This record gives sequence, C-alpha cells and structure tokens, in this order.
Amino acid sequence: MPPAFDIAEYKERLSNTKDRMNRESIEVLLATDPANMNYLSGYDGKSFYVPQGLILKVDEEEPIWFGRGIDANGARLTTWLSEENIRAYSDDYVQSSTKHPMNFVADILKEKGWVDKTTGVEMDQCYFTARCFMELKKDLPNTVFKATFLVNMVRQIKSENEISYIKRAARILERVMQVAMESIDVGIRQCDAAANICHAQTSGTTEYGGDYPAGPPIVQAGERASTSHLTWTDEKFQRDEIVLLELSGCYKRYHCPMCRTIYLGNPPDKLKRVAETVAEGLDKVLDFIKPGVTCEAVEECWRRAVTGSGVVKKARIGYSFGLAYPPTWGEGTASIRPGDKTILKPNMTFHIIPSIWEKDCSYGLSEAIRVTADGCETLANFPRKLFVK
Repeated sequence: MPPAFDIAEYKERLSNTKDRMNRESIEVLLATDPANMNYLSGYDGKSFYVPQGLILKVDEEEPIWFGRGIDANGARLTTWLSEENIRAYSDDYVQSSTKHPMNFVADILKEKGWVDKTTGVEMDQCYFTARCFMELKKDLPNTVFKATFLVNMVRQIKSENEISYIKRAARILERVMQVAMESIDVGIRQCDAAANICHAQTSGTTEYGGDYPAGPPIVQAGERASTSHLTWTDEKFQRDEIVLLELSGCYKRYHCPMCRTIYLGNPPDKLKRVAETVAEGLDKVLDFIKPGVTCEAVEECWRRAVTGSGVVKKARIGYSFGLAYPPTWGEGTASIRPGDKTILKPNMTFHIIPSIWEKDCSYGLSEAIRVTADGCETLANFPRKLFVK
C-alpha cells in the first residue's frame, strides 16, 4: 500500500514547508495535526487519539515519524520514510499518569542535539494538548518554543494531483446528496436516512470507494434546523418540516462539502424569498471570485448582494478546505469574512457557505470551489435550489 502521491510530490511539499520554516525562523518543527502528518509523509491511520507526529529539522532530508508502537507498521505501510526515521514509543507511555509521549519526543531531540533550537509547535489544533506542551517545557527548559500554523498555510495551494482527489470526492458527494434526497421523506426515521448517507459516503462510486469524512452527516430537521452542527435523531421526518443538509464526499482524506435544503410540504413564502436571495447572492460571489481578490472583498461582495433583502449572515461565508481528519474538513487558515486579507490564488479551495440559521427561517446552500487562473469553478454538480417533496 504505497503513499497516496509520488515521493517527488512529498519532497516538494517538504521543501515548501522548510522555506516557510526559514521565513519564520523555526529550526525544528513538531507537526502533530494528522492532516499535516499525512500531507508531508503520507501517514494515514486512526491513531490520532494518542500523541503522534513528525519532527522536521530544517536542514535534514527526511522528517522523523513518532507514534505508538502498535502504529509503527502503519507508518511503514503508508509513508515514504526510511526505517531509521520511524520512531515508536512503548505502550507504557499511553494514557499514563507518570510518563507521556512528549517525554519520548524530548528524548529524540536530546539524542539529535536539537534542544537549543527554536522549535515550532502546532498549539492551536485539537491534537496537541496542554499536557503535551507542559511535558515538552518540563523536559526541554532551554528550548525556545514558537506557536505556528505554517504547514496549514503551505497546504492552502493544492497541486494538480490534490485537485484530482478533491474532484473524486466531488463525484462521491454528488451521489451522496442524491441518496439523501431519495432517503428523506415524511414518515422516514432521520437515523435511517443518515445510515443511507453514510453508506453512500463509504461505498463511493463504481470506479472508486470513499473514505470516512472528517465530520458526520449534518441532517437537521424542524426546530433543529434553527442552528448549525446538529446531527440526526431517531425521530421521523414530519409534514411541513424543513431539513438542512451539510454533507461531504471524501477520497484519500480529501473532501468536497455541500449544503442543500429540503422542505417536506408547501414551503412558506418567507422561506422561498430567503432561498432566492441566498442563491442570487451566492451566484454573485462565485462570479466575483478570482485570483488577486481578498477574502474580505469576497465577503463584502456577498453583503452588497443581499443588502436590503432582510437576509443577514452573522458568521463567515466560507473557509478553506481540503485534506482533513476529524473533527473538521476546514484547513483552519483563510476565512471569507471581514478583516481576512488573504489573497486568493489559483488552486486554493474554499467552501462558500452563505447558509442562514435562524429560529423562524433557516436555509442551507453552499458550493465547494477551486480558484482558477481567471475565476473559480464549482467542484460538484448538483441543483442549486430549494428541494420540495
């Protein structure tokens, strides 16, 4: 089971990461986000419930993988790294009150003579805990630690190979969304519709299978549609009920997300007006996006498009996405919102999501897009409308 990409591509990613390390004056980097581990090494395993990661030295050819002993063969199977750079800790480090995997990492840094280097750590992500940092600080009192997000920043611009994987995820998504439309109706249990969606996400297409997405299917019905990020229940869908969907296809950890809305019955006039306004605003945003504009300019385009309509989007209207593990397919970098001056470049990918969550009228609609040389392209093809059943 070789890595998902050619070794040459991994080495190019590593080179771009080291260039950014130099710009940030970071000599050693601990990459502990599983998406960043995958991006640089190919490592792909559901082992992120324990500390794991890569150690990068700016002038060393290969990173060092570190992880739990029972996961070391996973590193041998999925990465391009040499045997000497696969370092596994014993099981007495796992969930122990007396020792910690970061003690093991500190010992590697001491062995290599890298304890006096400015060391980057991914402080603001789910997999690097407060105890991780405390143990490193305790064992390496003379090391200067620097919080960084640099691998995520490098990941923003995708290679053509990465785009091809996202487009495969888009083909899976199209099937997933169609299955959702066919599975949701009055009298059907929400959990049964969700089961069909999960099956479609996993089975993929006839040409290739799917991976588990970084987030569960969002299936929100009735009052639960008034907010974001709730999932299904075991209740049955009701007549005159709105259903909001946020689903994703996933292929080799690359995602393609989408939101759509179903109304089971005769939709209220207010919902129809909101749906029309949101769709028109999204169309204008997609026409506006091109290289050289900023994220905040895209958001301003949206606000101009809906001014006077009564539709107000309180949250950001988009974010960068791509390679990901739970709990989110977002990259955690650029956001389409006021104040974000990130300049759009070709092969950046964004989930443009002007969905509205309100107590009296919610509507979900979104598109995953790729910035092209002169504009943008939507990655999945599915009708952009309010679905009525």
